[in-house]
Amino acid sequence: MSQKTPKSAPQQGQAARLAAVQLLNAVTVKKRLLSEVSGPKGPMGRLDAADKARAQRLATTTLRFMDRADRLLGPFIRRRPTPEVHNILRLAVVEIFVEGAPAHGVGNALVAIARDGRETTHSAGMVNAIIRKLGALSVEGWEKLPAPRMPKWLRKPLLADYGKAIIEKIEQAHALGAPLDLSFKEDAVLPEGELLPTGSLRIRDAGQVSALEGYAEGGWWVQDAAAALPVKILAPQKGERVLDLCAAPGGKTMQIAASGADVTAVDLSKSRMERVAENLERTGFDVETVVSDALEFKAEPYDAILLDAPCTATGTIRRHPDLPYAKDGSEFPELFALQERMIDHALTLLKPNGRLVFCTCSLLFDEGEIQIEDALKRHPNLIVDSVALKVAGVDPEWISKEGGLRLRPDYFAAQGGMDGFYIAVLRHKDAKS
Repeated sequence: MSQKTPKSAPQQGQAARLAAVQLLNAVTVKKRLLSEVSGPKGPMGRLDAADKARAQRLATTTLRFMDRADRLLGPFIRRRPTPEVHNILRLAVVEIFVEGAPAHGVGNALVAIARDGRETTHSAGMVNAIIRKLGALSVEGWEKLPAPRMPKWLRKPLLADYGKAIIEKIEQAHALGAPLDLSFKEDAVLPEGELLPTGSLRIRDAGQVSALEGYAEGGWWVQDAAAALPVKILAPQKGERVLDLCAAPGGKTMQIAASGADVTAVDLSKSRMERVAENLERTGFDVETVVSDALEFKAEPYDAILLDAPCTATGTIRRHPDLPYAKDGSEFPELFALQERMIDHALTLLKPNGRLVFCTCSLLFDEGEIQIEDALKRHPNLIVDSVALKVAGVDPEWISKEGGLRLRPDYFAAQGGMDGFYIAVLRHKDAKS
């Protein structure tokens, strides 16, 4: 991935196109998440704000429609190209059929990028020929293709969990992307949006977050509607001591603080906890923040604990389409084992009559339903409190047989979907509610 700025005459948006190609290569070749390569030292480091936004949009959209782009390109490719060449062609498909850009201009720009790339210069002629063929296709043909499928390494276990019909609905939701959701204080100044049944405010085509009405006043923060439900289910009360384990980036921490509870937020990452502190400063919440390994954290028992455990984040693909291409599933067993240890440790920090909410932003049953079933086997004195899940906007059909809440991207489909999540409430059998 060593492309340089093309020597040919620059075209409008060329810097953004080049950065988009480099972002795609970082994800598919170097297996890096977009969040890891979007900083000052990454491909977008020297771009102005407009080009940076365009590069990010092009790369994200290409990743979202990767499978569909490959289907369209298939008849024109005799031998599978290198990933770097393939990514240029995928970007061409997205610019022509999703962005509506003229094929001639897209072809000239991307052939120039191919010609000046070390790994792609030998294929510039092929890139030119294929993009010319793409220009002769109709948009209708593109739109008739099925929703982009997840890569096989992820689709296979999800098919086993849900079945084909549900997975196809989830994939359709992934292809639509995600609007912006906000959680907020009662007296907050809010931008215009749609109030969802669960209480989150949804904004479509939000643009720059910091430019939205009420941002400076600190009365709201960005948080997907699904991610806002664990704290609503935890139902923290004023004066309670509440522990937020694995707290970064702090959305749930602020929700708990808004209830008037005495919050301790713990996270292993110093840099991520600095982000939590920035969010708390903007919103004006007073929270104790601790940089610590959750498994090593010790304190007097808490009335309530929220454990948003590290997970595969497979429930967030509609907003992070890079994830299936930067990961391969090899980290799954380690994460599953870590979640078990975290549940066990969190229980040692809970008062006898307290409540523990375990949640993951994952679609995998291994990080939800199965974790809770296994926890009940390890701790015979535990029960799952499914009654606590009955909060505003939650469909009883979403409650799974072991008593947890299974959220899917295709829920709230008419309003734009939600992230995939799993949430369960654990209590001791003899606890008084």
